[in-house]
Amino acid sequence: MIAAWQERDAPYPALTVFCTIPLPSMSFPLLLERRPISGTLDFHPVFMRLHHELNAEQARLLTRRWFFRDCGVGIATLAALDLMRAQAAPAPASPLAEKKPHLPARAKRVVYLFMGGAPSHLELFDPKPELAKWDGKLPPADLLKGYRAAFINPNSKLLGPRFKFARHGQSGAEISELLPHTAKIVDDLTIVRSMKTDAFNHAPAQILMSTGSQIFGRPSFGAWTLYGLGTENQDLPGYVVLQSGQKGPSGGLSNFGCGFLPTVYQGVPFRSSGEPVLFLSNPKGISPQTQRQTLDALKQLNEERLHLIGDPEIAARISSFELAYRMQQTAPEIMDISQEPQHILDLYGAKPGEASFANNCLLARRLLERGVRFVQLFHEAWDHHGGLTSGLKQQCALTDQPSAALVRDLKQRGLLEDTLVIWGGEFGRTPMVQGGNDGRDHHPNAFTMWFAGGGMKPGLTLGESDEFGFNVTQDPVHVHDLHATLLHLLGFDHTRLSVKFQGLDMRLTNVHGELIPKLLA
Repeated sequence: MIAAWQERDAPYPALTVFCTIPLPSMSFPLLLERRPISGTLDFHPVFMRLHHELNAEQARLLTRRWFFRDCGVGIATLAALDLMRAQAAPAPASPLAEKKPHLPARAKRVVYLFMGGAPSHLELFDPKPELAKWDGKLPPADLLKGYRAAFINPNSKLLGPRFKFARHGQSGAEISELLPHTAKIVDDLTIVRSMKTDAFNHAPAQILMSTGSQIFGRPSFGAWTLYGLGTENQDLPGYVVLQSGQKGPSGGLSNFGCGFLPTVYQGVPFRSSGEPVLFLSNPKGISPQTQRQTLDALKQLNEERLHLIGDPEIAARISSFELAYRMQQTAPEIMDISQEPQHILDLYGAKPGEASFANNCLLARRLLERGVRFVQLFHEAWDHHGGLTSGLKQQCALTDQPSAALVRDLKQRGLLEDTLVIWGGEFGRTPMVQGGNDGRDHHPNAFTMWFAGGGMKPGLTLGESDEFGFNVTQDPVHVHDLHATLLHLLGFDHTRLSVKFQGLDMRLTNVHGELIPKLLA
């Protein structure tokens, strides 16, 4: 390009001529000549001479031989980039878009009430009259053969059950006196008394229950669910986590992490009071218009990079920014339980403005009915090495009513049929005493969980443990078997829901897991 003009402030009329020389990697303006002029600019001899010389020079430079000799690297790079674009698998417009499972699904959504710390099955769901007779005595020697305990000497005295049991409902399920509200819904529950796991310490056992492995870095059950099904509501996270109790889960964030899946599938912690998510509101001085313009610029840059290399983490970043923007409008309304009628608040025992398990159960229902795919409640308060009697009374008072209310509320709204409700901890407790005369140690060999809705068989009590509640004796259900069955209810063949990672086809059930048909409705 050639430009020429007369300078305004020059003491005499002058011609300044610039030429932009194109080169393979850049272009820059070059001052060619500056001299006095007269006459018409368009036909000045200096301009015409330079014009012809530059045309000749450009023709000499841009010969076919020079082009292939000096631009070979550039041509190769362009070809390689074009090939990379063709081969890169572009991420879908929304990683959270709804997807179809392998099989017809019985459950469309999940709410998981995770009782961190491990509640005692011997006081809540698995009555052992024989254990009561052995109270204060040493266990039979053959019972302890090859057994490893977490803290206690295995050859400790046996501790009889601390509370009474009674049968309830048409199913006749035996439930502890500590759970009067759960007792009223037993005909809607599937109770499994024969659960078993591989870990006897909290963190690895929780991670195993959540991810199918005791090792950090694997996707959680919630992340696999979201990866396989997507979510119905693009204005909210597909996987929400709510916490209560004395502290966070022992397994930490890995309990609801995404592992090697894109980060868009990990659980998003919500708070039950105050702002639903920290820093959700704009800081002072940032208007909605400024925020939107900033996000648009970021989105454009990220989309250009995504188109170039197809990295799914870039799609996750774009989705995260846009989701957070939409949540500024949707999340505060959903988290405001004061909008609920008084009889619903009373059903759960919920109190607006407080942080509690009851409030979290009500929030879970509100999230589920608005299209959130997976809601997980962590209540970490059940680790009763001592103070078993008082501790169980306290925690059952906090959790029994809202847990039962959630099942009843989902049922009356027509949501229980395709919502899978899960209640349970990471393992059970020993029949031997710990902490003087009122505590129990960790126990992986036998424990109890219950389920409702989502294709589980209602009114069923599956499995048995021995007379001391020590080992499973009938219908064992390992954690891997449970995962295989839960994925089946969601419409997945657990052997096919996998992701290639480090040369392996990784899945929730690892290389284990068998479907338990007896649990299915």
